Amino acid sequence: MEDIRSWTITRSNGEMGRMALALGLGSLFNHSSHPNVSYTIDTAHDCIRYTSTRTINLDEELCIFYGHKLWFDPVGTTANLEPQVCLDQSDQSAFLDILAIDSEMDEAEQWNTKDPNDILEGEALPFIWKKLQIDEEEESMEDIRTMQAWAVDIPGFKIHSDDVKVSRAMLYHISNVSGKKTSISTLLLSVSSSVPVLPANVDIGDPYRIYVPCNPALTQTSLVLKNTLWPTVYAPRRKWEPEKWSIAKVQWARDAISHILRKTARIMSSDELPVVAHVPKPFEDEALLSRSFTSGDTRMSTGHPLRHAAMNIIRDVADWRAKTSPTDLLPYPLKSAISESDDSLGISDTSCNGTNYLLTGLTLFITHEPCIMCSMALLHSRVKEVFYIVPMPQTGGCGGSACLPALKDVNHRYSIAHWRSREGGAALAPLDEQIDA
Repeated sequence: MEDIRSWTITRSNGEMGRMALALGLGSLFNHSSHPNVSYTIDTAHDCIRYTSTRTINLDEELCIFYGHKLWFDPVGTTANLEPQVCLDQSDQSAFLDILAIDSEMDEAEQWNTKDPNDILEGEALPFIWKKLQIDEEEESMEDIRTMQAWAVDIPGFKIHSDDVKVSRAMLYHISNVSGKKTSISTLLLSVSSSVPVLPANVDIGDPYRIYVPCNPALTQTSLVLKNTLWPTVYAPRRKWEPEKWSIAKVQWARDAISHILRKTARIMSSDELPVVAHVPKPFEDEALLSRSFTSGDTRMSTGHPLRHAAMNIIRDVADWRAKTSPTDLLPYPLKSAISESDDSLGISDTSCNGTNYLLTGLTLFITHEPCIMCSMALLHSRVKEVFYIVPMPQTGGCGGSACLPALKDVNHRYSIAHWRSREGGAALAPLDEQIDA
């Protein structure tokens, strides 16, 4: 047994906890992937208790397990050697909990001397925003996408607009009429597959089909080219600018990342997949959610293929809201909108409208890039942004195998950020690249 108070280095502010480093007996143990010693943290007595995991032979060295991500190359290991006795899950979890220390703590402590409202940008941020490329520029005639539409020529354009029925479906990005300044104007009718029916009392020609642009022009070059086909609306894309993040907000996100790392460390010795999702209370408006939520992947223990971490946390938030008074759930400005008559009938806006699952204005932190199913579930939940640590290039739905928020016809988009991995940081348990996280 070792007294933590006598043989530890603590954080600069004097707090005990996750930054404690044992320098007494703890510093004498070498690493082994098949340790014969485990230990537990006795917080009640501020001590570490070391325990043998099996019978110790004479002159045998005592070793503990340092973790999966080492800063040195272990020697004397045998690839196929099976451990004689495995660590108890509780013992290994306690050890891995210490390993899950935020590797960027020194940088964070340097920020303590700065104004927490100072803005961090670019490389100063511990994450990288993924820019959603939604539309193509179409800056050559070969790239311009077109569709067939029905049109009709009108001499001098002397026909009243009410005389000919025009369907604007799918045609909001282009003009109704071409050639207004010539003796013959061309009126666009519709993009239907059937021939439009024209009034018999109007002296105009027969409808015919032409090709028109599918999309508005995003650049001046695209506008010139598309106008050669049909007068097109110029709608330049707004330059994508990420939200400004202050030092205080970055620390809020860093705390969330450290939280899921610690949670992951505790399940590394279990049969569950090491994927953890976390929705903290919002940084600026805690009225949106009065408590934080953390959920892990439970596909193994439940035998249910849909119990992914992201799906579980959406369900957990919804279940909690369903059991909580509506006045405790809504943002402060909306509380007054609940009338006495609604309360007297026991009607909840959140439950009746099926909105318990919504993560509007909230941020999701997750260890691994969500799969396509989870990414779509997050889109339907109206989550504000998603931060992940480990990309999943073969199964991910936030930029890996697909990027669902960037799909053309989705009715919601959320921001995506990849948390930077720093050398020497806490290691996440490996996950097969073919697995849907």
